[in-house]
Order: sequence, then structure tokens, then C-alpha cells
Amino acid sequence: MTLARIKKGDDVIVLTGKERGKRGVVRQVMPKEGKALVQDINISKRHMKPGGTARQAGIVDKEQPIKLSNLALVDPKTSKPTRVRSRTLTNGRKVRIAIASGEQMARE
Repeated sequence: MTLARIKKGDDVIVLTGKERGKRGVVRQVMPKEGKALVQDINISKRHMKPGGTARQAGIVDKEQPIKLSNLALVDPKTSKPTRVRSRTLTNGRKVRIAIASGEQMARE
């Protein structure tokens, strides 16, 4: 898998699929699988058995992973999907720059 430019805490928008156009925050990135968990996106119903004293049995809404290729970062200036490139600042720190507006991506 290539360099995953989407990181935990980023604001993303879904490009394709039944959730197209929805926005959410990345909860977890799985670079080896090429997938990410996004808050309130790709929800499915799961029938769960009771897990001891911790979990009650029943139907639970669970977030499912979505492919990184179906996600795009949200431009901080225009709030539209954008691609990113990385640039090294003069102090040696690497930052992500939105291609559409040239704005620096916010760091969590």
C-alpha cells in the first residue's frame, strides 16, 4: 500500500458508495488493509451475544471499515474534497498541504 495521507482525527468526505457525500472524522486507520473507520459512516447492524457482564445481547449498530480510496480529505478553506501533498518547512517539520487551496492541513 502506498503512503496513507489520511490520519486519525482528520475530517474526510466519502467519494463513492451508498454513503457518498457524507462527512465524518477518522477514528482509526488500518494502512495494511487500506481501510479506515469513520465516525457515523458505513454503519451496519450486528446481532451480538451477551459478553459476560460488560455487554447486553441484542442488535447493535457497528461502524464498518471503508476503503481509503473512497475517502478524501476536506479542504480547511473551502470545505470541499481535496488531494494533499507533503512539504517540509524550514524548521524541518513535514506538513500536509491541500492542493486546491494551498492551506496547511490542521494537525490534531
